[in-house]
Amino acid sequence: MKNLKWITVMQSVLIVGLVFIISGLLVMRKNSPETVPASLEVNTSEKSVQQPATEILESEIIYETTGEKIFLQDAEFGEIWIPVLADVPPCEYHSEQFVKRNHLTYYVENQKIVSSFGIDVSSHQKEIDWKTVKKAGVDFAMIRVGYRGYSGGKLMLDDYFQQNIQGAIDAGIDVGLYFYSQAITPEEAVEEAELLLSAIGDFSITYPIAYDWELVTTDVARTDYVPVKTLTECSIAFCERIKQAGYLPMIYQNKRTSLLKLDLPELTEYDFWLAEYNEPATYYYNYQMWQYASDGSVPGVQGDVDVNICFKNYHSDTKEPEETEETENKESKESDENA
Repeated sequence: MKNLKWITVMQSVLIVGLVFIISGLLVMRKNSPETVPASLEVNTSEKSVQQPATEILESEIIYETTGEKIFLQDAEFGEIWIPVLADVPPCEYHSEQFVKRNHLTYYVENQKIVSSFGIDVSSHQKEIDWKTVKKAGVDFAMIRVGYRGYSGGKLMLDDYFQQNIQGAIDAGIDVGLYFYSQAITPEEAVEEAELLLSAIGDFSITYPIAYDWELVTTDVARTDYVPVKTLTECSIAFCERIKQAGYLPMIYQNKRTSLLKLDLPELTEYDFWLAEYNEPATYYYNYQMWQYASDGSVPGVQGDVDVNICFKNYHSDTKEPEETEETENKESKESDENA
């Protein structure tokens, strides 16, 4: 029993001693000229300088903002906002210039259509009658070449991509391509680009090749929690490989993922294909192609199909929209159905 008391006394002495030692060290650190608790240190090319915390927070802003705000609806917080980036070109289209003709949406300037109408398809549409699609007024088609599985990451080619490309070309429809990505590294994005390039051979591709990376919201996916930096790097890696091969790259993305998951100032050199099912679109920044609905109906295509507007002429020469049964007199009269 005496031994236990002696051990207890010694433990108490040791604890008190440690407290005094730690307190002394803290006092020394506080009084040290190398420590500035009210500010942070920033390394410069010549020496370390002290800078107040409020100033360093301002200097760490990566991009300039315009002072404007983009408002979004959030399931948890309701209305939220993010600042508008000065380094990203704003949308240049005007809502009153979107018109509907024969259930198709166009963009007009001086009462003349200056956009092209298109669809994007994959094996989900199965057999497509491309001649009928052309007669319906379709100018271009974005065709899926392949995809990566969202759970195991396996690469697959679309079962219908070859016949869709050939059928569209034979019908006189301009062809662009896309790859559905679930890449989680830039190396995987390059792998996807390589698969696409090796698959398309000598097909005449007159529209862009798009990088379609999407979040999976209905199941657990390998792309859950991919960082902004990584997703941006994947987009660049895919686009640069496509560009290296002599094609025009493009990034496909929906409004919300674009604003919250992409470092947009790093991607301004690539054309953008927006997916937003509001008419007119509310996306703040500029885009060259717009997927405005996923439940479109086009003769020659079974069931629903994604429908698109392209605002950019991807040909070296000016191409006027052709007259079809569906778009007859569309350039000769004003529409009273604004989108």
